[in-house]
Amino acid sequence: MTGYEFLLPKFANAFPDRDLESLSSEEVLGFLTKLSDGRKKATKRTRFASLTAFFNFIKNSCQSDLKNPCDSPMLRKLFRAPNQVRWDFLEKETVDEIIFKIPVPRDRLLVEVMARGGLRVSEALKLTPRDVEDRRLILRQPKSGREEEVVFIPQKVAERLKGYIRDKGIAPDDRLFPIGYAAARVIVRNAGKRVGVRLSPHDLRRHAATYASRSGTPIEIVSKIILRHANLATTQRYLGKVSDTEAMRWIETLYG
Repeated sequence: MTGYEFLLPKFANAFPDRDLESLSSEEVLGFLTKLSDGRKKATKRTRFASLTAFFNFIKNSCQSDLKNPCDSPMLRKLFRAPNQVRWDFLEKETVDEIIFKIPVPRDRLLVEVMARGGLRVSEALKLTPRDVEDRRLILRQPKSGREEEVVFIPQKVAERLKGYIRDKGIAPDDRLFPIGYAAARVIVRNAGKRVGVRLSPHDLRRHAATYASRSGTPIEIVSKIILRHANLATTQRYLGKVSDTEAMRWIETLYG
């Protein structure tokens, strides 16, 4: 309702003394463009949807011959909502095989840290020995804008990480993985190819979240601890789609 209270007075002021049937799609586009200049795409789409609904209401309630100027291919294309992308879920066994088949210890550990801890590739590449505190990884100046964030990793991964630091003699402030983003992407892509999977660094982060969710971890833990998101809606977009087989397995687990 608040959206209509904002939109309709603006619309009336923009077209005083005009009959609705005389308005063209081009005029409506000009009005929406001026009204929403500098606003987010989601705001523009919401206002277009509200204006479309307003014209449909008039048409359905009292003016059946009214042609909705919002109902044009041009406007529908301009204000079309983006497709919601959902990712296939990588099974734990597949990720285990991917990690196991990486021949270089440094590369194998990089992939494992991202897959088990849910790190972004940029976060993993910044890690130093000083950031490793038992099963906690300290992220300095993270993407969120906070001073630091904490990532929790399994004990076995923590032990392998500390062993790698010790064996390589890495200084406290040196990077654990002294490579660039492009090189890290190649490492991950090649790791996926070894098991016939198309893989990107962010797929590993999504796997950490989806596997935790499928294993019964509360969504709040997945969101706030593993992914470190500000809100749950962002987390929902990370979770892989559920197949019919998996859905039936979970229902049987719950009620069988």
